[in-house]
Amino acid sequence: MTFTITVEPSGRTFTAEPDEAMLAAGIRQGIGLPYGCKDGACGSCKCKLVSGSVVHGPHQPKALNAEEEAAGYVLTCCGVAHSDVVLESRQVTEAGAFPIKKMPARVNTLERASHDVIVLRLQLPASDTFQYHAGQYVEFLLRDGDRRSYSMANAPHTQATQPSLELHLRHMPGGKFTDHVFGAMKEKDILRIEGPYGSFFLREDSDKPIVLLASGTGFAPIKAVIEHMQHNGIARAATLYWGGRRPADLYQREWIEARLAEMPNLRYVPVVSDALPEDGWTGRTGFVHLAVLQDFPDLSGHEVYACGAPIVVESAHRDYVALAGLPDEAFFADSFTSAADKLA
Repeated sequence: MTFTITVEPSGRTFTAEPDEAMLAAGIRQGIGLPYGCKDGACGSCKCKLVSGSVVHGPHQPKALNAEEEAAGYVLTCCGVAHSDVVLESRQVTEAGAFPIKKMPARVNTLERASHDVIVLRLQLPASDTFQYHAGQYVEFLLRDGDRRSYSMANAPHTQATQPSLELHLRHMPGGKFTDHVFGAMKEKDILRIEGPYGSFFLREDSDKPIVLLASGTGFAPIKAVIEHMQHNGIARAATLYWGGRRPADLYQREWIEARLAEMPNLRYVPVVSDALPEDGWTGRTGFVHLAVLQDFPDLSGHEVYACGAPIVVESAHRDYVALAGLPDEAFFADSFTSAADKLA
């Protein structure tokens, strides 16, 4: 016996086995439900239960607290349907999502962008086609069955000249994957990837001005979105806020300056939280999500695309909706939840 899951307002439907998490069932059938950690830790998959019965597996209170559950919200990553279910998730789009593929990828270059960030470029098989939306991500399939997720930093149109992906990896000391990347990995190594995943991409049926909010390597999918906007002549006003602890954390200044010279509707506000005197920093300081509120006290007519550390994304979502009037459905996010975050 299976249960039917319907997602409104898109009208997409899929089926779930009696003991299968709704998110896993949706991904298996090509439904782009939003998610981050897939382990009940981040809350990115939270959505409204319109009707039906859902029972949750283990999850963290910060992902779904008792008040939210009482108000009818569920986590699809650990929520199992016990009847036919109707969910509300405005991030789920119409049919026609790109197929999820597994494929080998060869390490083309490893470029040290800062003391703890590597720009990894992967060459994809020329005989295959990998389609994705700017802002989506792939998962590395590790030998022991673990997975690690990283967003594409290059827009899809760049595949036309050479099938390749650009990824920005921050070193997590003690991390199973990034210790290898920053240590033993070398050019021509073969990795296995699967994707594309994620519902973080530009909604092009809107003409609202955009706030692009990035912290750390959350800049990667934002970079892909900007490349996509430029290539497709999307002239919506966009302001990029990129936050880091030190100026060196904002590691692609030259790329941004080149885009600013070519895209008159793009603005850039770098924000540093922990600048030291020797940095010589004269720009904005503090928390990057608060810099947005200082400049845009009214976000009711905007869309926000936020990427980076969970605390930044969660704080932005909460404050922009509560304090600046941002419609909840106008906040699109991809939270970078690390393996260490999940354990915490």
